[in-house]
Amino acid sequence: MAKKIRKAVFPAAGLGTRFLPATKASPKEMLPLVDKPLIQYAVEESVASGISSVLIITGRDKTAIENHFDISFEMESLLKKKGKDDLLDEVRQISNLARISYTRQKEALGLGHAILQAEDYVGDEPFAALLADDVVDAEIPALRQMIDVYERFDAPVIATMQVEGEAISRFGVIDAEEVEPNVYKINDMVEKPPFAEAPSDLAIIGRYIFTPDIFDAIKETKPGAGGEIQITDAMRILMQKRPFYAVKLQGRRHDAGDKLGFLIATVEYALKRDDLGPEFREYLESLSF
Repeated sequence: MAKKIRKAVFPAAGLGTRFLPATKASPKEMLPLVDKPLIQYAVEESVASGISSVLIITGRDKTAIENHFDISFEMESLLKKKGKDDLLDEVRQISNLARISYTRQKEALGLGHAILQAEDYVGDEPFAALLADDVVDAEIPALRQMIDVYERFDAPVIATMQVEGEAISRFGVIDAEEVEPNVYKINDMVEKPPFAEAPSDLAIIGRYIFTPDIFDAIKETKPGAGGEIQITDAMRILMQKRPFYAVKLQGRRHDAGDKLGFLIATVEYALKRDDLGPEFREYLESLSF
């Protein structure tokens, strides 16, 4: 029987260079998608999927993340005095979302290296890893879809999405066989293959479920370009010892770490809001170019 997944790891030590200059002094994970930072969406997804404990891996100039999930006595007091009870409840809910811990990645040496910083926190348990700039709008939370597969197969699971045409070359891509609807057993993974050499149209996105032996695989992984340790290379090492599965997520994934993707996500999330959607839609329809 598969061990229950209780913990989630959020690598958040990257420099956010795709969003400069906005990320020069502010973490990209704190960029607001309408009125919530990206990382809050991912933490909420984890909690909705049954996670009770979260580790956020930070770096220099990332204290805004810790402050966001902490109690803000001054703000709560001010909101209470002004009778803004709805906002007060919303702010308090943020600090009560989950048990959140933090550790530092002293150098940004790749996703594999970032996940390695969670070894002591995870111990001998399976765990989830989420990238906050991948925002997945789904009826069933993306991580919940993956946990359901993990519990059936008792094996690591990665999230994928279908990508058509040349765009597949921007992603890691799986070579896999479908074992049940939208679930695949992985044979191999290729990082950013040329379109003509892509083994499938299933691209890896920023959601993972790992067993604790991933840490030994990361330690075996040789650094690549820029001295970075890539998680794809570590997964390929571990795949020699245990099966890996992939889920084609049911939902819409937004690359909110990309400027265009962030703008598209902002528009779509705003249109879904009861308080903003109707007027915002009317405004968009009034535009003429």
